[in-house]
Formats: sequence, structure tokens, C-alpha cells
Amino acid sequence: MITLEDCIALCGLTEEEVLAIAEHEHLPRIASTAMAAYLLSQERGSETIRDMIIDDIRRAQLRFEREHVLTLLHVLHHFLRSHPEARPPDHPWSKRF
Repeated sequence: MITLEDCIALCGLTEEEVLAIAEHEHLPRIASTAMAAYLLSQERGSETIRDMIIDDIRRAQLRFEREHVLTLLHVLHHFLRSHPEARPPDHPWSKRF
């Protein structure tokens, strides 16, 4: 039997990144691993994942969920370090990594 941990390991993202997709898309974690694998195989899929994480951050900010915002900022930071193709070229912080 394949477990959630196996699916996460195979999809190319961390558990926290998968959870951000699950939150954004209102999907179960296991379905989010499939979506992650699919998106990472697409030409601009990593940018889509980046935008999902940013949307999650903005929603958490609107709900004044400071701890969740900080967690998601760490997730975004790790994602952008792991997937440099997703870094937006027009932000001053994008070239620092």
C-alpha cells in the first residue's frame, strides 16, 4: 500500500508545500500530491504553485493569522530556493537567492 508520505516523496514538493496546495484548492492532501506532480510537469507549473502559496499568504493576512502567515512565508522561501524558475524576475529580492 502506498502511503501519503510516499506520495509526498514522489511528487517533488515538501509536505508543507503540498499542504499549501491543499489549502488553496480545498483538496485532500493525497489529491494535492497528484496536483503537485502534475503542475511540476507543466511548463509554468512552478509559477502556478508559487501563486497558490502567495494567495494563501494573502488570505491568512486578511484573517490576521500571524503564525500561519509566517509558516507560509517560510514555505514560499523554501519553494523559491528549490524551484528558481518560479522566481519572478521583476522583484528586487528574486536575484538574492
